[in-house]
Order: sequence, then structure tokens, then C-alpha cells
Amino acid sequence: MTKSVLIEKITEKVSRDIGITKKQTEIVIETVFESIKDALIKGEKVEIRGFGNFKLRSRRARKARNPKTGESVEVPPKKVPYFKVGKELREMINKA
Repeated sequence: MTKSVLIEKITEKVSRDIGITKKQTEIVIETVFESIKDALIKGEKVEIRGFGNFKLRSRRARKARNPKTGESVEVPPKKVPYFKVGKELREMINKA
């Protein structure tokens, strides 16, 4: 599912109830995603109950190999985003 499909689905569902436009839905979705990104940049954990958690994991520096040349390359340490699925969502997926 792409972001545009998500916006369409949400707009269809809520436009009947509260009269929200597609543009307003897009602003809400963008705000949610930006809030998650901002929290991760600050090193905070984002917890959405019943769905999952977003957090950062640290990777150590390591030596890797360039597959094209076979040359050894130093890879610096870095932080990577990590998503851990929530219990309710995991159970729903496994029932299907």
C-alpha cells in the first residue's frame, strides 16, 4: 500500500462522517509521519498501542568488502530505524 492509497482509504472512510477533504487527510497523514520522523531523530521511541513501536538501533563500525573490487572498506557506526510489531497486530496477521 502506498501513501496515496492510504490517503484515499482514510478520506473515503471519514469524509462521510465528518466531511474531511482529501487535502485535509493528506495534511493529517503527513503530520503523523513527520512527527514519527522527528521523534526518531531526537532518539525517542514512538509507541502506537496495538500496532507497534518505532525506535533506533545502533550499529557498530565494521569492516566490509566491496563486492566489485574485493577491497576492504571501513563502514562507520550508524543508527537505523527499527519497527517492532505489536502483539495485537501480530496475532491478527497470524490468524489470516
